[in-house]
Amino acid sequence: MQSYTIGRAARLLGVSPDTARRWADAGRFATHRDETGRRLVDGRDLAAFAVEAAQDAPGVPGEEETARTSARNAFPGIVTAVKLGDIAAQVEIQAGPHRLVSLLTREAVEELGLEVGMQATARVKSTNVHIDRT
Repeated sequence: MQSYTIGRAARLLGVSPDTARRWADAGRFATHRDETGRRLVDGRDLAAFAVEAAQDAPGVPGEEETARTSARNAFPGIVTAVKLGDIAAQVEIQAGPHRLVSLLTREAVEELGLEVGMQATARVKSTNVHIDRT
């Protein structure tokens, strides 16, 4: 399973590294240290926390909407669900406060190796969402 540094987890959650560290210190998500002493978050734990945090996050009064959107329609985030059918699949990505859902072929999901806890980018064009593994 993929693990993320606190800095990478912070970027995926749309917060500062200091905020992510405080959340980890408060026990909001678990961390562990690698052999070099870096603090890491398991991808599955981060995915679960991203969903929880997005549901709990009220809008911030006075905050510009542009700070929470992508001008280029690219939403880097973490895969929070993959539902495979015989031919089609549904992939959910939590990108900061944004939950994006894409319907694509099972073959595409398998070729990209998408699974819960991994980093991915949702690219939105009109009503279509394309998933890029990053």
